[in-house]
Amino acid sequence: MTREDFEAAVSDALDLVPRELTDQMDNVVVLVEDDAPSEDPTLLGLYEGVPLTERDLGWAAGALPDRITVFRNPTLAFCQDRDEVVEEVAVTVVHEIAHHFGIDDERLHALGWG
Repeated sequence: MTREDFEAAVSDALDLVPRELTDQMDNVVVLVEDDAPSEDPTLLGLYEGVPLTERDLGWAAGALPDRITVFRNPTLAFCQDRDEVVEEVAVTVVHEIAHHFGIDDERLHALGWG
């Protein structure tokens, strides 16, 4: 899958997120990177930032946007075909957005989004 096709899959995954949730997302950007960090090369996605549940009144002063990054090469290596990539990208996007809302991995696994 080309980078352009992968980015389109990420965009499509974002379109699947209910508007009620995306309207509540604050100061967050979604990016695509080819490779995951060297300390975890099989990572499919990463949320970096301050979850909405942990922000206080002083948070916004000079805060950079939170980042959701979806990693292309590990996702392609994990999946068998294009349909599986599209499905995994959607799961990864939802998983990382959940972290933005303060939902941890344990709760996500309990909800079936592991």
